[in-house]
Amino acid sequence: MAEARRRPARKGAVPDGRVRAVIDAVHPCVDGRRFAVKRIAGEPVQVEAHVFADGHDTLRVLLLWRAEADAGWQEVEMQQRYNDEWLAGFTPPAPGRYRYTVTAWVDHFRSWRHELERRTDPEDIRVAALAGGVLLEEAAARAGGADRSRLKDWARRLRGAAAGPGAATDTQALKALALDAELAELADRHPDRKFAAIHPVELPLVADRQRARFSTWYELFPRSAAPEPGRHGSLRDVEARLPYVAELGFDVLYLPPIHPIGRTRRKGRNNTLTAAPDDVGSPWAIGAEEGGHKAVHPELGTLEDFRHLVERARDHGIEIALDIAFQCAPDHPYVQEHPEWFRWRPDGTVQYAENPPKKYQDIYPFNFESSDWQALWAELKSIFDHWIAQGVKIFRVDNPHTKSFAFWAWCIDALQREHPDLIFLSEAFTRPKVMHRLAKLGYTQSYTYFTWRNTRQELTEYFTELSQGPGREYFRPNVWPNTPDILHEALQSGLRSAFMARLVLAATLSASYGIYGPAYELMEHAPLKPGSEEYLDSEKYQLRHWDLDRADSLRHFVARINRIRRDNPALQSNDSLRFFPTDNEQLIAYAKRSADGDNVILTVVNLDPHHVQSGWLDLEAEALGIDAGQPCQVHDLLTDQRFVWNGTRNFILLDPSQVPAHVFRLQHRGRSEQDFDGFD
Repeated sequence: MAEARRRPARKGAVPDGRVRAVIDAVHPCVDGRRFAVKRIAGEPVQVEAHVFADGHDTLRVLLLWRAEADAGWQEVEMQQRYNDEWLAGFTPPAPGRYRYTVTAWVDHFRSWRHELERRTDPEDIRVAALAGGVLLEEAAARAGGADRSRLKDWARRLRGAAAGPGAATDTQALKALALDAELAELADRHPDRKFAAIHPVELPLVADRQRARFSTWYELFPRSAAPEPGRHGSLRDVEARLPYVAELGFDVLYLPPIHPIGRTRRKGRNNTLTAAPDDVGSPWAIGAEEGGHKAVHPELGTLEDFRHLVERARDHGIEIALDIAFQCAPDHPYVQEHPEWFRWRPDGTVQYAENPPKKYQDIYPFNFESSDWQALWAELKSIFDHWIAQGVKIFRVDNPHTKSFAFWAWCIDALQREHPDLIFLSEAFTRPKVMHRLAKLGYTQSYTYFTWRNTRQELTEYFTELSQGPGREYFRPNVWPNTPDILHEALQSGLRSAFMARLVLAATLSASYGIYGPAYELMEHAPLKPGSEEYLDSEKYQLRHWDLDRADSLRHFVARINRIRRDNPALQSNDSLRFFPTDNEQLIAYAKRSADGDNVILTVVNLDPHHVQSGWLDLEAEALGIDAGQPCQVHDLLTDQRFVWNGTRNFILLDPSQVPAHVFRLQHRGRSEQDFDGFD
């Protein structure tokens, strides 16, 4: 470790003119270091710096990085590429917060070696060797122990060879001694850094665990998990369904709010304003006499039942994600205990939630401009603390864009400093800049506009932006073809091919995706009314019974897609996503490649759920890491078919009545089909 040695002069002071290195920019950097770059612990972080100096001297540039709690810096030598761009990387070892910056200086020893390599005149070489002896003496003074002795000995030998008999004629031997690589490495360990520049800011980085980058979510309503119709489901029923969720291949099971549901102004079936005596209400209308955000609905079970569910889920390789909705039913205890946390109307009633023309009479939003805002913030954070204590590490947050940005910045930072492995999913279907701001403030993953992107152009433009735009440094998409709130018209046809195609798109375009089930695998498609995206007989307002063993269920197709995702590292990140042209607008083609280049997945989807579509696909060999002059085997992981392609232009035909997509794994080796796996 080493400390950064020089800081920029304070504003108004005359800078030290002997500091010649210029550090013009360091990337990645989000909004001038106001927000942290996001990466994954245990994976390399690439840093680029733009560094130069006057004249032709040689620079040394170091990347400095440290855990935020550490005082000393780790140093990594940066390598020059082109156009004064320098590159290096570091690997954050564990989830947490880190800092990085860059230091650089004109290195006189390296400059001397570089010039000496080009010298041919014997006298020039002799004089240069004498100058090198002086530089080595200075390096020895900075060194200690054995290094000091070796450097002093080298300096003595170099000066002696340059000044002794035959120095003018045996220049090649003198030059070889001066340029000895092993001794140069020794001198490099003790550079003269007294005029080093350092980038004026330390850049923040958050390293998350791997599930922040790659996760597969399944949402279900616990109260509809009973195996027989007509009974209110429980957390024990959810526990019994864990093998089913694991069989489908999901690693995150997301539960809507599990708290007591308010009775005052309870909504009836299909969001009617008048509830029948047996109506169960909306889980997002949180709070009743049985408790609030820290309680479990009595018909779902107990807190002990919840802890048991979390443990059993872990046995299946599944994490429980809990919905956090900061709002209250009218009979939530907070309303009586802390009336100052809500907005009151002139008629003496609390202002319920509205998003005209929508009205949510059963929900009271918090007033983040309350005079008692500090106590409100502390209490809301304590809700997270409570569920973290029960074993929850993943939270899906409802409508975070309707709460204070300042609150999220404080709350998420405080929670992740205590628990660096927490994951927060932002459910904010709102304006792009607002969604991005929430991601910058600390949300680990974010919902997207995928549901409303259906044409090839829409999908290509949007996912190119997500994977290649500036937001890639902090905005991690989590895409959903459906949610309890959104039944897009693309699925309202009820066509099996439409559900299959949207699933393939979600699972292969994004490293993190989710479905609301069992509505999805059972292809629930009836809207509340024409033109609506609300489900008819929505689970948000009533119990539903699902026949998981229905013959037409997509469960096996879902399981296959998720197995493909688990088995292919290319699909576990978004950085390498590239789209390829086809001559048919109804065919979309794109590929992802693993970081080591060994795993390449090419996906082609028929966007027309009604008709067979065909066309020619043009690949870019360099982007895929293949040789266009050699045959390439493509293995369709959905159908287990194998083909041998020659060249980069190939014909595609997809029948939606069979499977509306190809998910190809590319193998490039061999001279004929007999050389590939699957041919014998």
